[in-house]
Amino acid sequence: MKDLRKLYTEWKGAEPREMEKLPGAGSNREYYRMTDEKGQSVIGCIGTSKEENHAFVSIAQHFAKRKLPVPKILAVAEDEMCYIQQDLGSRSLFDAIKGGRDAGGRYTLAEKELLKKTIKELPNVQVRGARGMDFSVCYPQPEFDQENVLFDLNYFKYCFLKATGIDFHEMKLEASFKLLAKDLTNGNDNGNGNGNCFLYRDFQARNVMLVKNKQGEEEPYFIDFQGGRKGPYYYDVASFLWQASARYSNALRQELIKDYYDSLSLYTEVPSYKKFCDRLQLFVLFRTLQVLGAYGFRGYFERKAHFIQSIPHAINNLRELLKENDFPYPYLISILREITELPRFAMKPEEPKKRADGYKTTDNNPYNVNPSDGKATYSKYDGKGPLVVKVYSFSYHKGIPEDDSGNGGGYVFDCRSTHNPGRYEPYKQLTGLDEPVIRFLEDDGEILTFLDSVYKLADAHVTRYIQRGFTSLMFCFGCTGGQHRSVYSAQHLAEHIHEKFGIEVKLEHREQGIKQVLPPAKG
Repeated sequence: MKDLRKLYTEWKGAEPREMEKLPGAGSNREYYRMTDEKGQSVIGCIGTSKEENHAFVSIAQHFAKRKLPVPKILAVAEDEMCYIQQDLGSRSLFDAIKGGRDAGGRYTLAEKELLKKTIKELPNVQVRGARGMDFSVCYPQPEFDQENVLFDLNYFKYCFLKATGIDFHEMKLEASFKLLAKDLTNGNDNGNGNGNCFLYRDFQARNVMLVKNKQGEEEPYFIDFQGGRKGPYYYDVASFLWQASARYSNALRQELIKDYYDSLSLYTEVPSYKKFCDRLQLFVLFRTLQVLGAYGFRGYFERKAHFIQSIPHAINNLRELLKENDFPYPYLISILREITELPRFAMKPEEPKKRADGYKTTDNNPYNVNPSDGKATYSKYDGKGPLVVKVYSFSYHKGIPEDDSGNGGGYVFDCRSTHNPGRYEPYKQLTGLDEPVIRFLEDDGEILTFLDSVYKLADAHVTRYIQRGFTSLMFCFGCTGGQHRSVYSAQHLAEHIHEKFGIEVKLEHREQGIKQVLPPAKG
């Protein structure tokens, strides 16, 4: 710390008024927030590896020249063992989406928007960032190659697979590893940007900071890319979207993949969307094995409980991946299937979790799926009166909900044309608020198409009601039992209206006995 203080004094011309050590992030580097007499702060870093520090500083300086969203390097010690960089604040993407993560993957529209912004910005760093870059500065090596892949696969073998106690044939497994390594690195120089990009390597929500622009909107900035190298863009997409703890639904994942693909096509030539998605799955497989190797080492050898607790989630990612893909490595896949069938890695049924956003909800609303974390930006309209929207789900067998405002009601939507999860035994005791039902409906897709039309109609109607100063509007969704499709639709429309307009929405799932008030936006 003495050397860092000296560097700050030489750069600033005065000692820092305050030095606050920041929480560790799983590396050997130490970070300090250093503040001057005027309250202006910067971040100081003390590293243990000169080569690693040199890599980060060199890459950051190159990215700054390319006008990419990264922290500016302000000062570097002569021996490169410490440096000072711009302070991007304390709000990371990881912190911003905590509510959705803690609620088992129930992300709000505001959280989804931050994820979309981030994934759309990634190709800018990968493709534009690679142009003119001297990859020889990268640490510990300049390029993603077969040796890279085999190292990580053997890390998985020794740190995770052996710890499971599963018997396997070393030579057969090694042969599978070599085939996978060849396929992952094949075509790195095919001219479409696949292997000539900047591979971030540790692209995750913790390494994205959110910084407000002049309009007050949060924009993603990228940090901790010192392990980057030349390589294929698929790797970072797999790393980000299949992070075990994130719990992204398949539907959200597919949205984000399409957003990334569309953004990537603005920077470089891309394969067809199908070919892109097919090749991406290969990197998802590799990244999953790599993560299991890391969890095994941290959990089984370093005895860190957090990593052991994360293993079932990574195994669940692997389980789903093997169901959806037919990879050409029969022996490796047979071993992986055996791992997914081990009882110790079974996913235990989870109780629905409430979102911890500070909103008060009824006790019988198990998910507490409030659509805002209190930090969203809402569209405002100059209306004469506060519009309150009521949204109901109901069963047609028990009749359409009555309008108690005296205004004659609003819209009633029939959800019975969409695929009914209630026809299947696993979903009969669940509702449209439960993750298995949500996943069924979103993967099927009919309900999403149905709601697209509803949203357009509702947006136009709410806008006009606000402009005219009306105070009450009602939307009702009916299905056979008022349990699955209508509950899903009513919940999502309520979230959508509340998020977009910032007005009070009263939500009632009549047949489920659930009532919830989404309060008007503050300010």
